[in-house]
Amino acid sequence: MLNLDQLNEIHIDVLREIGNIGAGNAATSLSQMLDTTVDMAVPTVRILDINDAATALGGPENAVVGILVKLYGDIEGIMMFIIEQDFVKTALQVLLGEDMVQCEKLSEIELSAISEIGNIMISAYINSIGTLSQLNIKTSVPAVSVDMVGAILSVPAIEMSSVSERIIFIEDDFLSRKNQISANMLLVPSMDSLSKLMLQLGIDL
Repeated sequence: MLNLDQLNEIHIDVLREIGNIGAGNAATSLSQMLDTTVDMAVPTVRILDINDAATALGGPENAVVGILVKLYGDIEGIMMFIIEQDFVKTALQVLLGEDMVQCEKLSEIELSAISEIGNIMISAYINSIGTLSQLNIKTSVPAVSVDMVGAILSVPAIEMSSVSERIIFIEDDFLSRKNQISANMLLVPSMDSLSKLMLQLGIDL
C-alpha cells in the first residue's frame, strides 16, 4: 500500500469497527472521569486531507485543544486527540473543582490533567487496535497544545509529510446528561504499519 487513497470500503469498515470499539472504551473512561453516564453515537471514519480535516474541525481559526502522541512498536505513526474548549472547561471543573478555566492560560496542573485525559482517550483507541490485531503498540508522552485548528494540524502535516498527505479522521459524539461532547481522533500511520495492521486482521490489500 502506497497511500491512504488505496483504502477500499472493506478497509474503511475495519477502521470504523476499530473506531467503534475505541469509542466504546473512551465513553467508559469519560463516564468514570466525569462521574456521569456517557453514551456514544456511531463514529464516522473518513480519509481526509489536512484542509478538509480543518473544515471538519470548525475551520482553521477555530480554537481547540490538541493532544498528540507518537506511535511506535509494531505500528508507527502519530495520533492526535482534538477536543473543543468547552469540554476542557467541563472536565477541569469536575477533575480539579475549578470554575474559571482559561484555556489560553492553562496552569501546569491543568495541562497535566488535560494530558492525562488525552492519554486515557488515545489509549482507548490504541488498546482496541492492539486487542483486535494482537500487535504491540506503544505511545510517547502526550504533548498538549491550545491553538487554532490550522496551527494544530500543521504538526501532523509536517511530521508525516513524507508518509501521507491524508489522515484517518475518526469523528465521535459522546452524550452525557448535561451536554454533547464532540471529540475527534486523527490517525496517521506509516503505510507499512497500515499494511501490517490490515494483514494481521486478515484483510487483503
